[in-house]
Amino acid sequence: MRVIRVGTRKSQLARIQTDSVVAVLKDLYPGLQFEIIAMSTTGDKILDTALSKIGEKSLFTKELEYALEKNEVDLVVHSLKDLPTVLPPAFTIGAVCKRESPYDAVIFHPKYAGQNLGTLPEKSVVGTSSLRRAAQLQRKFPHLEFKSIRGNLNTRLRKLDEQQEFSAIILAAAGLQRMGWQSRVGQLLYPEECLYAVGQGALGVEVRSKDQEVLDLVGVLHDPETLLRCIAERAFLRHLEGGCSVPVAVHTVLKDGQLYLTGGVWSLDGSDSLKETMQTTINVLAQHEDGPEDDVQRVGITARNISQGAQMAAENLGINLANLLLNKGAKKILDVARQLNDAH
Repeated sequence: MRVIRVGTRKSQLARIQTDSVVAVLKDLYPGLQFEIIAMSTTGDKILDTALSKIGEKSLFTKELEYALEKNEVDLVVHSLKDLPTVLPPAFTIGAVCKRESPYDAVIFHPKYAGQNLGTLPEKSVVGTSSLRRAAQLQRKFPHLEFKSIRGNLNTRLRKLDEQQEFSAIILAAAGLQRMGWQSRVGQLLYPEECLYAVGQGALGVEVRSKDQEVLDLVGVLHDPETLLRCIAERAFLRHLEGGCSVPVAVHTVLKDGQLYLTGGVWSLDGSDSLKETMQTTINVLAQHEDGPEDDVQRVGITARNISQGAQMAAENLGINLANLLLNKGAKKILDVARQLNDAH
């Protein structure tokens, strides 16, 4: 029986996410055996530094990619938002699974149960590992202070509950859902309050770009709507040259054949920002056409079984929105944010 080796980070959330993907694959391929191999990444080891300061794009993916390259694993399950928009040429994202909630969620210290960010006392400290969240929320809630908090979900919850430093912390709703901790969510942040990270809530399956067999194997996991939304989001981020050291955020909706993309950039303190929305017509159900472009990668993603025309339209939407913001001065905002972040 052929054994497919699946790489994952060691955290409980990463294991839950990997197990969920493997469970689907086992149902689809009862004749195959799946073995899960867990490993630690740079991002898991450096816990005393803000993510945006480490200055490494592939913080949570590098060691896993190394195992993929060395043929120690055949595929790796990631949170899509951890995967850079430019991957090393040897790798590709062979599947983008159906997205769960892309929103951010606020968890409050037990003494503030029932509150929301607007009602927290003056100078309350809110923990987040994300410049994107801090920049947007600082602007909306100037009475709060935002401070970096690191560690896996269990560690962050413990820091919130057992220490008196944080009044609340902000985490991705999808991770809390997967951990079964929805009951702790005190407030969901919708796009009018806080746009989310590119790819947030979706899982990506990374494989060797030349491994035809595994590409075919995982390709069936692609969720067309999630795929097209995430291609647009990733193209927007890539064209802006944003990473986790600058505040860039998005919101996408696919409805009645129209793909809407809202994207924004912020200064670190949120005082300066640009935000715009564009849309394009997209035919999700268009038949996939076999052609010379069959193996084309779009923002690191290979999806042979989804219409190339629809994928191209999504990618162009992201590029066009990025160009609109760049023409309005986004580069200056991002350059200053980058410099300030590096200097701190």
